[in-house]
Amino acid sequence: MDVALERILYVEDDPGIRLVGKMALEMVGGLLVRDCASGLEALAVTGFAPQLLLLDVMMPGIDGVVTLQRLWQQPETAGVPAIFMTAKVQPDEIAQLRAAGAVDVIAKPFEPMTLATQLRAIWASLPQQ
Repeated sequence: MDVALERILYVEDDPGIRLVGKMALEMVGGLLVRDCASGLEALAVTGFAPQLLLLDVMMPGIDGVVTLQRLWQQPETAGVPAIFMTAKVQPDEIAQLRAAGAVDVIAKPFEPMTLATQLRAIWASLPQQ
């Protein structure tokens, strides 16, 4: 993808993981991150126009898959590529997340120092939007 990755909507219910992820993406990766503690909080975000969605899978309330389905129903986030982050990385689980629309899956625990590089590599592999 020729357009540089700049804005990520990051949804993670665990405050410690969310803080580490946001810091890694902003401070190490130089990305602009809007972080949310739940799928419902993510659905209320307006005016940010994310280029990429980074979603936890297992969250209270609505999980990552339902969050993605609902985000794709909103004009501002319809069709935005999504990556799931999860500790559930068995082949069948990854296949289910890809079938739900994920362009990729990142295993938890993730490496903070390389997270932004990992996201940029996935972004670069996507077809032109």
